[in-house]
Amino acid sequence: MHIGVDATCWQNRRGYGRHARALLRALVRTDAANQYTFCLDSTEQTESLPPEADIKWVRTSIPTAQAASYDGHRAARDLWRMSRALATREFDLLLFPTIYSYVPVWSRAKKIVMIHDIIAETFPQWTQPSRIGQLFWNIKTAAGRMQADAIVTVSEYSRRGIVEKFHLPPTRVAVVGEAADPVFRVLDHPSLTPRLRALGLENGRLIAYVGGFAPHKNLAALLDAFATIASRAEMRDIKLVLVGEYRHEIFYGESDALAARTQKWGLQERVIFTGYLPDEELVALLNRATVFVLPSRMEGFGLPAVEAAACGCPVIATNASPLPALLGSGALYFDPRCTDELTTALSAVLTDERLRECLRAQGSAAAARLTWDAAAHQLARIIQQFNPIGSVR
Repeated sequence: MHIGVDATCWQNRRGYGRHARALLRALVRTDAANQYTFCLDSTEQTESLPPEADIKWVRTSIPTAQAASYDGHRAARDLWRMSRALATREFDLLLFPTIYSYVPVWSRAKKIVMIHDIIAETFPQWTQPSRIGQLFWNIKTAAGRMQADAIVTVSEYSRRGIVEKFHLPPTRVAVVGEAADPVFRVLDHPSLTPRLRALGLENGRLIAYVGGFAPHKNLAALLDAFATIASRAEMRDIKLVLVGEYRHEIFYGESDALAARTQKWGLQERVIFTGYLPDEELVALLNRATVFVLPSRMEGFGLPAVEAAACGCPVIATNASPLPALLGSGALYFDPRCTDELTTALSAVLTDERLRECLRAQGSAAAARLTWDAAAHQLARIIQQFNPIGSVR
Protein backbone atom coordinates (compact mmCIF):
# COMPACT_ATOMS: atom_id res chain seq x y z
CA MET A 1 0.00 0.00 0.00
CA HIS A 2 0.97 3.63 -0.46
CA ILE A 3 0.48 5.43 2.86
CA GLY A 4 0.27 9.19 3.15
CA VAL A 5 1.34 10.60 6.51
CA ASP A 6 0.35 13.98 7.93
CA ALA A 7 3.83 14.81 9.26
CA THR A 8 3.16 18.49 9.96
CA CYS A 9 3.78 17.95 13.69
CA TRP A 10 7.37 16.84 12.96
CA GLN A 11 8.78 20.19 14.13
CA ASN A 12 6.76 20.34 17.36
CA ARG A 13 9.10 20.40 20.38
CA ARG A 14 6.56 18.97 22.79
CA GLY A 15 5.33 15.40 23.23
CA TYR A 16 3.33 15.31 19.99
CA GLY A 17 6.43 16.02 17.94
CA ARG A 18 8.71 13.65 19.83
CA HIS A 19 6.12 10.89 19.57
CA ALA A 20 5.63 11.40 15.82
CA ARG A 21 9.35 11.51 15.05
CA ALA A 22 10.22 8.40 17.03
CA LEU A 23 7.22 6.31 15.97
CA LEU A 24 7.34 7.22 12.28
CA ARG A 25 11.08 6.64 11.99
CA ALA A 26 10.66 3.17 13.50
CA LEU A 27 7.59 2.46 11.37
CA VAL A 28 9.11 3.18 7.97
CA ARG A 29 12.31 1.34 8.94
CA THR A 30 10.53 -1.84 10.05
CA ASP A 31 7.55 -1.94 7.66
CA ALA A 32 9.13 -2.73 4.30
CA ALA A 33 5.83 -3.98 2.86
CA ASN A 34 4.39 -0.49 2.40
CA GLN A 35 5.45 2.77 0.77
CA TYR A 36 5.33 5.93 2.92
CA THR A 37 5.07 9.56 1.84
CA PHE A 38 5.37 12.28 4.49
CA CYS A 39 3.42 15.47 3.84
CA LEU A 40 5.17 18.44 5.47
CA ASP A 41 4.73 22.20 5.47
CA SER A 42 8.04 23.25 7.04
CA THR A 43 11.70 22.61 6.23
CA GLU A 44 12.83 22.73 9.88
CA GLN A 45 14.47 19.58 11.33
CA THR A 46 14.39 17.88 7.93
CA GLU A 47 17.76 16.32 8.68
CA SER A 48 15.97 13.92 11.05
CA LEU A 49 13.50 12.66 8.42
CA PRO A 50 13.87 8.93 7.68
CA PRO A 51 15.54 8.22 4.32
CA GLU A 52 13.06 5.37 3.66
CA ALA A 53 10.14 7.81 3.29
CA ASP A 54 9.26 9.99 0.32
CA ILE A 55 8.56 13.66 1.03
CA LYS A 56 5.73 15.79 -0.32
CA TRP A 57 6.00 19.49 0.41
CA VAL A 58 2.85 21.52 0.96
CA ARG A 59 3.08 25.31 0.75
CA THR A 60 1.30 27.02 3.65
CA SER A 61 1.41 30.57 4.98
CA ILE A 62 2.37 29.40 8.50
CA PRO A 63 3.63 25.90 9.43
CA THR A 64 1.10 23.82 11.34
CA ALA A 65 3.47 23.45 14.31
CA GLN A 66 3.21 27.23 14.79
CA ALA A 67 -0.33 27.97 13.58
CA ALA A 68 -2.21 25.36 15.62
CA SER A 69 -1.62 27.19 18.90
CA TYR A 70 -4.15 27.68 21.68
CA ASP A 71 -4.69 31.34 20.73
CA GLY A 72 -4.30 31.02 16.96
CA HIS A 73 -5.77 29.14 14.06
CA ARG A 74 -4.77 27.65 10.74
CA ALA A 75 -5.80 29.70 7.71
CA ALA A 76 -8.60 28.18 5.65
CA ARG A 77 -6.42 28.11 2.55
CA ASP A 78 -3.69 26.25 4.47
CA LEU A 79 -6.20 23.65 5.65
CA TRP A 80 -7.45 23.28 2.09
CA ARG A 81 -3.95 22.87 0.65
CA MET A 82 -3.05 20.18 3.19
CA SER A 83 -6.38 18.42 2.65
CA ARG A 84 -5.88 18.41 -1.13
CA ALA A 85 -2.31 17.14 -0.79
CA LEU A 86 -3.52 14.20 1.32
CA ALA A 87 -6.55 13.55 -0.92
CA THR A 88 -4.46 12.47 -3.90
CA ARG A 89 -5.58 9.18 -5.46
CA GLU A 90 -2.13 7.64 -5.04
CA PHE A 91 -2.67 7.15 -1.29
CA ASP A 92 -4.41 3.96 -0.19
CA LEU A 93 -4.31 4.90 3.50
CA LEU A 94 -3.78 8.10 5.48
CA LEU A 95 -2.10 8.24 8.87
CA PHE A 96 -2.58 11.18 11.24
CA PRO A 97 -0.07 10.77 14.13
CA THR A 98 -2.06 13.24 16.23
CA ILE A 99 -5.53 14.76 16.16
CA TYR A 100 -3.75 18.05 16.92
CA SER A 101 -2.76 18.48 13.24
CA TYR A 102 -5.69 16.61 11.66
CA VAL A 103 -7.51 18.06 8.65
CA PRO A 104 -10.63 16.57 7.02
CA VAL A 105 -9.82 14.70 3.81
CA TRP A 106 -12.37 13.52 1.27
CA SER A 107 -10.84 10.57 -0.55
CA ARG A 108 -11.20 6.82 -0.97
CA ALA A 109 -8.19 6.23 1.31
CA LYS A 110 -8.71 4.54 4.65
CA LYS A 111 -7.83 6.78 7.58
CA ILE A 112 -6.06 6.09 10.88
CA VAL A 113 -6.30 8.92 13.42
CA MET A 114 -4.29 8.99 16.65
CA ILE A 115 -5.90 10.60 19.72
CA HIS A 116 -3.35 10.71 22.51
CA ASP A 117 -5.66 11.51 25.41
CA ILE A 118 -8.83 13.28 26.53
CA ILE A 119 -7.10 16.04 28.48
CA ALA A 120 -8.60 18.84 26.35
CA GLU A 121 -12.08 17.39 26.83
CA THR A 122 -11.63 16.78 30.58
CA PHE A 123 -10.02 20.16 31.37
CA PRO A 124 -11.12 22.52 28.56
CA GLN A 125 -10.67 25.62 30.73
CA TRP A 126 -7.04 24.67 31.34
CA THR A 127 -6.05 23.76 27.80
CA GLN A 128 -8.17 26.03 25.59
CA PRO A 129 -9.56 28.88 27.69
CA SER A 130 -11.49 30.66 24.92
CA ARG A 131 -14.98 29.43 24.07
CA ILE A 132 -14.37 29.81 20.34
CA GLY A 133 -11.15 27.82 20.66
CA GLN A 134 -12.99 25.04 22.47
CA LEU A 135 -15.67 25.04 19.77
CA PHE A 136 -13.15 24.69 16.94
CA TRP A 137 -11.29 21.96 18.84
CA ASN A 138 -14.51 20.00 19.39
CA ILE A 139 -15.50 20.33 15.73
CA LYS A 140 -12.07 19.17 14.55
CA THR A 141 -11.89 16.17 16.88
CA ALA A 142 -15.47 15.15 16.06
CA ALA A 143 -14.61 15.24 12.35
CA GLY A 144 -11.49 13.17 13.00
CA ARG A 145 -13.40 10.51 14.91
CA MET A 146 -16.11 10.42 12.24
CA GLN A 147 -13.66 10.04 9.35
CA ALA A 148 -11.39 7.55 11.10
CA ASP A 149 -11.55 3.95 9.95
CA ALA A 150 -9.36 3.19 12.97
CA ILE A 151 -8.65 5.26 16.09
CA VAL A 152 -5.33 4.71 17.84
CA THR A 153 -4.17 5.94 21.24
CA VAL A 154 -1.03 5.56 23.31
CA SER A 155 -2.10 3.57 26.38
CA GLU A 156 -4.84 1.38 27.78
CA TYR A 157 -5.57 4.19 30.25
CA SER A 158 -6.26 6.58 27.37
CA ARG A 159 -8.20 3.95 25.43
CA ARG A 160 -10.65 3.51 28.30
CA GLY A 161 -11.04 7.28 28.62
CA ILE A 162 -11.66 7.76 24.89
CA VAL A 163 -14.20 4.95 24.75
CA GLU A 164 -16.09 6.37 27.71
CA LYS A 165 -15.89 10.05 26.77
CA PHE A 166 -16.97 9.63 23.16
CA HIS A 167 -19.25 6.60 23.64
CA LEU A 168 -17.31 4.48 21.16
CA PRO A 169 -17.32 0.69 20.80
CA PRO A 170 -14.18 -0.59 22.58
CA THR A 171 -13.13 -2.48 19.45
CA ARG A 172 -12.87 0.82 17.53
CA VAL A 173 -9.90 2.08 19.56
CA ALA A 174 -6.50 0.37 19.48
CA VAL A 175 -3.35 0.98 21.53
CA VAL A 176 0.11 1.76 20.15
CA GLY A 177 2.52 2.45 22.98
CA GLU A 178 5.46 4.79 23.42
CA ALA A 179 9.02 4.42 24.67
CA ALA A 180 12.08 6.39 25.68
CA ASP A 181 14.45 7.19 22.84
CA PRO A 182 17.78 5.29 23.17
CA VAL A 183 19.51 8.60 23.91
CA PHE A 184 17.84 8.47 27.35
CA ARG A 185 20.19 6.17 29.26
CA VAL A 186 22.33 5.89 32.37
CA LEU A 187 25.63 7.71 31.83
CA ASP A 188 28.82 6.33 33.35
CA HIS A 189 30.20 9.79 34.01
CA PRO A 190 27.40 12.37 33.70
CA SER A 191 28.67 15.90 33.21
CA LEU A 192 26.58 19.05 33.08
CA THR A 193 27.10 21.52 30.26
CA PRO A 194 28.42 25.02 31.01
CA ARG A 195 24.90 26.39 30.61
CA LEU A 196 23.48 24.01 33.23
CA ARG A 197 26.39 24.71 35.58
CA ALA A 198 25.76 28.44 35.15
CA LEU A 199 22.21 27.84 36.39
CA GLY A 200 23.66 26.49 39.64
CA LEU A 201 22.73 22.83 39.07
CA GLU A 202 26.11 21.29 39.77
CA ASN A 203 25.76 21.06 43.56
CA GLY A 204 23.03 19.91 45.91
CA ARG A 205 19.99 17.69 45.41
CA LEU A 206 17.73 18.35 42.43
CA ILE A 207 14.03 17.75 41.90
CA ALA A 208 13.39 17.73 38.14
CA TYR A 209 10.26 18.26 36.06
CA VAL A 210 10.10 18.13 32.25
CA GLY A 211 7.09 19.18 30.17
CA GLY A 212 4.65 21.99 29.53
CA PHE A 213 3.32 24.69 31.84
CA ALA A 214 -0.42 24.32 31.28
CA PRO A 215 -2.58 24.36 34.44
CA HIS A 216 -3.43 20.65 34.12
CA LYS A 217 0.27 19.90 34.60
CA ASN A 218 -0.39 20.74 38.26
CA LEU A 219 2.88 22.61 38.79
CA ALA A 220 1.32 24.88 41.41
CA ALA A 221 0.93 21.79 43.62
CA LEU A 222 4.56 20.83 42.94
CA LEU A 223 5.71 24.31 43.94
CA ASP A 224 3.65 24.16 47.14
CA ALA A 225 5.07 20.73 48.02
CA PHE A 226 8.58 22.00 47.30
CA ALA A 227 8.01 25.07 49.48
CA THR A 228 7.04 22.84 52.40
CA ILE A 229 10.12 20.68 51.99
CA ALA A 230 12.50 23.57 51.27
CA SER A 231 11.63 25.17 54.62
CA ARG A 232 13.22 22.30 56.53
CA ALA A 233 16.77 22.75 57.77
CA GLU A 234 17.95 19.42 56.37
CA MET A 235 16.67 20.37 52.89
CA ARG A 236 18.58 23.61 52.39
CA ASP A 237 20.48 22.24 49.40
CA ILE A 238 17.36 21.17 47.46
CA LYS A 239 16.51 22.91 44.17
CA LEU A 240 13.53 22.47 41.86
CA VAL A 241 14.36 22.44 38.14
CA LEU A 242 11.49 23.09 35.70
CA VAL A 243 12.45 22.13 32.15
CA GLY A 244 10.40 23.19 29.15
CA GLU A 245 9.70 26.02 26.74
CA TYR A 246 7.79 28.78 28.50
CA ARG A 247 8.75 31.99 26.70
CA HIS A 248 7.39 31.12 23.25
CA GLU A 249 5.01 28.29 24.09
CA ILE A 250 2.26 27.63 21.51
CA PHE A 251 0.11 25.76 24.04
CA TYR A 252 -1.73 27.51 26.86
CA GLY A 253 0.52 27.96 29.88
CA GLU A 254 0.78 29.66 33.26
CA SER A 255 4.52 30.19 33.63
CA ASP A 256 4.01 33.81 34.77
CA ALA A 257 1.66 32.69 37.53
CA LEU A 258 4.15 30.01 38.57
CA ALA A 259 6.96 32.56 38.71
CA ALA A 260 4.76 34.77 40.91
CA ARG A 261 4.04 31.78 43.16
CA THR A 262 7.77 31.17 43.44
CA GLN A 263 8.27 34.78 44.55
CA LYS A 264 5.46 34.42 47.06
CA TRP A 265 7.33 31.56 48.69
CA GLY A 266 10.65 33.45 48.47
CA LEU A 267 12.21 30.64 46.44
CA GLN A 268 13.45 32.53 43.38
CA GLU A 269 17.01 31.27 43.92
CA ARG A 270 15.93 27.66 44.35
CA VAL A 271 13.37 27.24 41.55
CA ILE A 272 15.11 27.17 38.19
CA PHE A 273 13.28 27.63 34.87
CA THR A 274 15.70 26.28 32.27
CA GLY A 275 13.61 26.74 29.13
CA TYR A 276 13.84 24.14 26.37
CA LEU A 277 16.80 21.75 26.64
CA PRO A 278 18.12 19.62 23.76
CA ASP A 279 18.25 15.90 24.48
CA GLU A 280 21.97 15.80 25.29
CA GLU A 281 21.57 18.37 28.07
CA LEU A 282 18.31 16.82 29.27
CA VAL A 283 19.90 13.38 29.60
CA ALA A 284 22.79 14.83 31.62
CA LEU A 285 20.33 16.64 33.90
CA LEU A 286 18.18 13.53 34.47
CA ASN A 287 21.30 11.54 35.34
CA ARG A 288 22.25 14.28 37.80
CA ALA A 289 18.78 14.75 39.37
CA THR A 290 17.90 13.16 42.71
CA VAL A 291 14.26 12.62 41.75
CA PHE A 292 11.93 13.32 38.84
CA VAL A 293 8.30 14.40 39.43
CA LEU A 294 5.35 14.30 37.02
CA PRO A 295 2.45 15.82 39.00
CA SER A 296 -0.17 16.18 36.21
CA ARG A 297 -3.91 16.02 36.76
CA MET A 298 -3.93 13.64 33.79
CA GLU A 299 -1.42 12.09 31.39
CA GLY A 300 -2.23 10.00 28.33
CA PHE A 301 1.13 8.25 28.60
CA GLY A 302 3.63 10.22 30.69
CA LEU A 303 6.68 9.85 28.45
CA PRO A 304 8.96 12.24 30.43
CA ALA A 305 8.65 9.93 33.44
CA VAL A 306 9.65 6.93 31.33
CA GLU A 307 12.59 8.89 29.91
CA ALA A 308 13.69 9.84 33.44
CA ALA A 309 13.46 6.21 34.56
CA ALA A 310 15.57 5.18 31.56
CA CYS A 311 18.23 7.59 32.84
CA GLY A 312 18.21 5.90 36.26
CA CYS A 313 16.41 8.80 37.95
CA PRO A 314 13.91 7.84 40.68
CA VAL A 315 10.38 8.80 39.63
CA ILE A 316 7.35 10.15 41.50
CA ALA A 317 4.31 10.30 39.24
CA THR A 318 0.61 11.02 39.12
CA ASN A 319 -1.68 8.03 39.42
CA ALA A 320 -4.05 9.70 36.91
CA SER A 321 -2.05 8.11 34.11
CA PRO A 322 -0.94 4.72 32.77
CA LEU A 323 2.38 5.04 34.63
CA PRO A 324 1.44 2.67 37.49
CA ALA A 325 0.97 -0.03 34.84
CA LEU A 326 4.01 1.02 32.77
CA LEU A 327 6.61 1.49 35.52
CA GLY A 328 5.06 -0.64 38.26
CA SER A 329 7.27 -0.71 41.34
CA GLY A 330 9.80 1.45 39.49
CA ALA A 331 8.11 4.64 40.73
CA LEU A 332 6.07 6.10 43.59
CA TYR A 333 2.55 7.34 42.78
CA PHE A 334 0.24 9.90 44.32
CA ASP A 335 -3.21 11.39 43.86
CA PRO A 336 -2.61 14.69 41.99
CA ARG A 337 -5.48 16.27 43.92
CA CYS A 338 -3.61 15.72 47.20
CA THR A 339 -0.51 17.88 47.65
CA ASP A 340 0.23 16.24 51.00
CA GLU A 341 0.72 12.88 49.25
CA LEU A 342 3.25 14.49 46.90
CA THR A 343 5.07 16.13 49.81
CA THR A 344 5.29 12.81 51.65
CA ALA A 345 6.61 11.02 48.56
CA LEU A 346 9.24 13.70 47.95
CA SER A 347 10.39 13.56 51.56
CA ALA A 348 10.75 9.79 51.36
CA VAL A 349 12.79 9.76 48.15
CA LEU A 350 15.00 12.70 49.09
CA THR A 351 15.98 11.20 52.45
CA ASP A 352 16.13 7.45 51.75
CA GLU A 353 19.08 6.29 49.62
CA ARG A 354 17.91 2.68 49.77
CA LEU A 355 14.52 3.67 48.33
CA ARG A 356 16.22 5.68 45.57
CA GLU A 357 18.38 2.70 44.60
CA CYS A 358 15.32 0.46 44.43
CA LEU A 359 13.44 2.95 42.25
CA ARG A 360 16.47 3.39 39.98
CA ALA A 361 16.89 -0.32 39.38
CA GLN A 362 13.25 -1.19 38.87
CA GLY A 363 12.41 1.98 36.95
CA SER A 364 15.23 1.58 34.42
CA ALA A 365 14.30 -2.09 33.94
CA ALA A 366 10.67 -1.18 33.30
CA ALA A 367 11.63 1.58 30.84
CA ALA A 368 13.90 -0.82 28.96
CA ARG A 369 10.94 -3.12 28.26
CA LEU A 370 9.32 -0.36 26.18
CA THR A 371 10.72 0.16 22.67
CA TRP A 372 9.73 2.20 19.63
CA ASP A 373 10.22 -0.87 17.42
CA ALA A 374 7.55 -2.68 19.44
CA ALA A 375 5.25 0.33 19.05
CA ALA A 376 5.94 0.44 15.31
CA HIS A 377 5.00 -3.25 14.96
CA GLN A 378 1.77 -2.58 16.85
CA LEU A 379 0.90 0.19 14.37
CA ALA A 380 1.98 -1.91 11.37
CA ARG A 381 -0.44 -4.65 12.43
CA ILE A 382 -3.27 -2.10 12.51
CA ILE A 383 -2.27 -0.85 9.07
CA GLN A 384 -2.16 -4.43 7.83
CA GLN A 385 -5.86 -4.85 8.58
CA PHE A 386 -6.52 -2.69 5.52
CA ASN A 387 -4.21 -4.74 3.28
CA PRO A 388 -4.58 -8.48 4.06
CA ILE A 389 -2.46 -9.49 1.06
CA GLY A 390 0.72 -7.79 2.30
CA SER A 391 3.05 -8.73 5.12
CA VAL A 392 4.83 -6.98 7.93
CA ARG A 393 8.51 -7.63 8.41
